[in-house]
Amino acid sequence: MKTLKIPKLTIVGAGPGDVELITLKAIKALESADVVLYDALVNEELLEYASNAEIVFVGKRLGCHAYTQDQINELIVSMANRYGHVVRLKGGDSFVFGRGSEEIDYAVKYGLETAVVPGISSALGVPATAGISLTQRKIAESFWVITGTTSNHELSKDIHLASKSAATVVILMGMHKLEEIISIYQENRNDDLPIAIIQNGTKNSEQKVIGTISTITKLVSEKNISSPAIIVIGEVVKNTSKLTEYFQEHFDDEFIFQNLNL
Repeated sequence: MKTLKIPKLTIVGAGPGDVELITLKAIKALESADVVLYDALVNEELLEYASNAEIVFVGKRLGCHAYTQDQINELIVSMANRYGHVVRLKGGDSFVFGRGSEEIDYAVKYGLETAVVPGISSALGVPATAGISLTQRKIAESFWVITGTTSNHELSKDIHLASKSAATVVILMGMHKLEEIISIYQENRNDDLPIAIIQNGTKNSEQKVIGTISTITKLVSEKNISSPAIIVIGEVVKNTSKLTEYFQEHFDDEFIFQNLNL
């Protein structure tokens, strides 16, 4: 007689891209999954941990949606009732612009057990891997994490406020609004703030450019930087080179560039 499995949803953050940045708890969730619904920014190597699960791609990219959010919500419930444990695998952290809370609320409404496994957000992990400290004594006492594109496909109004702050500003999903972001900073400030843009952060395919508000658009064009990428604006970006110099003094070049992505 087949054992009836309890319908359950676990929301799992997969981290920013490097497979080694997933948590042990996330791996255990994948190993126990009956179904995995995964997003476009998830490193597909992680699916190897879910060897006994049905794997379904539900990713969304600009202009290309495999499923709408409503369809994903419905799929979670139907799959859980049919198979048991559904793992919803999302890039970064599911509660940082990942709609994790929306999916939890929907699942609870239909009687599913739920759990959450946090992940390393790209807003934190990608700058750190690139040697950028989001906070630093006497330079930045706080940081903002802002979406570049809202649910209405508009630039977040918070960028107007953030541009007037001394805080470090991290913008996710903002590459298609880069020129608009730059215009806001030029309108609200007189200084030429440092800015870093990092594409495919923490992956072997990572690329980055570092410039200032006045030069970054040209640099992005020259280096052909595009989404998925994060934008980091603030004085802390200046100190990235100092971290590189430190590693160059203490380690050989092969270690630096192969293991630290600097």
